[in-house]
Amino acid sequence: MQVTHHPLVAASPGTGRAITSYAFGAEHGPKVYIQASLHADELPGMVVAWYLKRHFAELEAAGRLNARIVLVPVANPAGLNQHWFGTQMGRFDMQSGQDFNRRFPALGPGLVDGLKQHLTGDETHNARAIRAALRDTFAALEPATELESQRIALMTLACDADLIIDMHCDWEAVAHLYTTPEAWVRIEPLARYLGSEAQLLADVSGGEPFDEACVSAWRYLRDAFAGRFPIPRGAATVTLELRGVRDVSRETASRDAQAIVDYLTHAGFISGDAPALPALANPPTPLAGCDYLHAPISGVILHAREVGERVCAGDVVAEVLDPLHDELVPLIAQSDGVLYARHWTRFATAGMLVARIAGAEVRREGDLLVP
Repeated sequence: MQVTHHPLVAASPGTGRAITSYAFGAEHGPKVYIQASLHADELPGMVVAWYLKRHFAELEAAGRLNARIVLVPVANPAGLNQHWFGTQMGRFDMQSGQDFNRRFPALGPGLVDGLKQHLTGDETHNARAIRAALRDTFAALEPATELESQRIALMTLACDADLIIDMHCDWEAVAHLYTTPEAWVRIEPLARYLGSEAQLLADVSGGEPFDEACVSAWRYLRDAFAGRFPIPRGAATVTLELRGVRDVSRETASRDAQAIVDYLTHAGFISGDAPALPALANPPTPLAGCDYLHAPISGVILHAREVGERVCAGDVVAEVLDPLHDELVPLIAQSDGVLYARHWTRFATAGMLVARIAGAEVRREGDLLVP
């Protein structure tokens, strides 16, 4: 196991932080990148990463790793320091107001000129050239803020990977995931091992989140060099939502870590026999098909359905109670689908997002992620 500390730009004197990465296996060959808690208040993945570190160390000692595996258990040390009057924050940078999982750099346009003279008709050669160009470009960037340096450090670690797993969680939720339609065939076994109950697919969800930024350059280059040079798909990326913020336990984390190890074994990154694939809980649906239920008034949220339940259009999913005006307003599903997530708080401000349903019919466009 190789431990590396990647210093960040200090926000003020005496507050320097660093990203810590753990690397396992030989430096050549395929690469897997796994990180946790980019939203620093989302802790289930951090515990899963702790179990994974132990698994990977044992597998490395046994000579069973067929890939370089890089693990970052704490992807957001800056956000992890955000505590206000006993409440942990960690989703937004306090200086800029930016979401820690948005606005990652998209490098595609800046790579075209430099790659023209290096690409050939050999797709494998081109993949190596693109990964080298990505590494060189990130190494040359000079971040001005702690937030920028944290984004660049994470992208530098992930930019040349073949598989990228970004572990998050939701408010209250069942296990679910986000990936692209082209990556789904490679990610489906992970959904099965993990027991993911909603598989949300989108090429571009908006806002430049980490997982999409890791493949945006490849997509851009495929379009730029179409008909001239073969450009591979790059990494398969997936964001795992490991249930809700309160679903933090050794038992759950241990099962999730084993599911990831089983998947990596199934995919050939680890030598050995993987368990038989379980059934897929639910088929994939478009992220644009999600039904977002907002509170039209402010009041107490009274949930009528539990996460994981299948609901139908017209069903009352929750109610919002204003006890001063004797209003009890139902939140009604507009789509058939799985109620995969809901807000953990029980008081809604007017307009607040309360619940989300994974539906099969496209309903939305533009930015598709929760703001």
